Amino acid sequence: MAEASGVERLDAAFANARAQRRGALIPYLCAGDPDRATSRLLLAEAAHAGADVIELGLPYGDPLADGPTIAAAAQRALAGGTNVEATVALAAGVRDAGGPPVLLFSYVNPLIQYGLDRFADALVRAGAAGAIVPDVPIEEMDELRAAFAPRGLALPLLIAPSTPPARALALADASDGFVYVVSRLGVTGARREPDFAWIEERVAALRAHVDRPIAIGFGIATGAHVRRAVELADAAIVGSALIDAYAGTSGAEAAARAGALLAELDAARR
Repeated sequence: MAEASGVERLDAAFANARAQRRGALIPYLCAGDPDRATSRLLLAEAAHAGADVIELGLPYGDPLADGPTIAAAAQRALAGGTNVEATVALAAGVRDAGGPPVLLFSYVNPLIQYGLDRFADALVRAGAAGAIVPDVPIEEMDELRAAFAPRGLALPLLIAPSTPPARALALADASDGFVYVVSRLGVTGARREPDFAWIEERVAALRAHVDRPIAIGFGIATGAHVRRAVELADAAIVGSALIDAYAGTSGAEAAARAGALLAELDAARR
């Protein structure tokens, strides 16, 4: 029997959450932060806490959408030598341990330098589900799609508050796995409240047009945020708050701190 493709693994993860009558939880972790050994523990903790999908950031020195928390995490990871190979190896470790699907989050420049087909092949070997590449507009995605689609890899696309309605529907149509709705203007971070009134309106418009799962990210930081996000959509993505939870620690202490927040978020999405 052929191994499930990345898109199929994402579809199965969301179907499982629906069958259990709960929202999906998608934690974001930066690969190699604060070091690779701790990164492995954090990924294991996320899987143990019931993450349906894990978003694994490829550290990059010139981020477009990352706020100070994730940017600092990326700098720590880069200082420790985390590169594409190390990030993909961490994703493979999740697969080998029977964990949930892993989506890489990367800006396009490192992927072009590495080679898009080479990168896609590495994702397949690692059992990763695909990647989120936020700085490639839909009109310029042909090369990425040519590398990803034949290999069954997903490319979820982001819809921002500033995205016009017609373009938002086009992005939703073109997304694989799920549609990523950005909760508010600006970069990632846990210090500003999501705009749930806007989210409710945007999700309703998307629901009328596409049947793909919808995930809410950027600024989702607390159990209350997760509860509201999964009332409106199918999944909550939590990144900066998780990194803030273990900041300044490493090893078992970092995993324990992350696990405490993940337990709160897990309870909230049920």
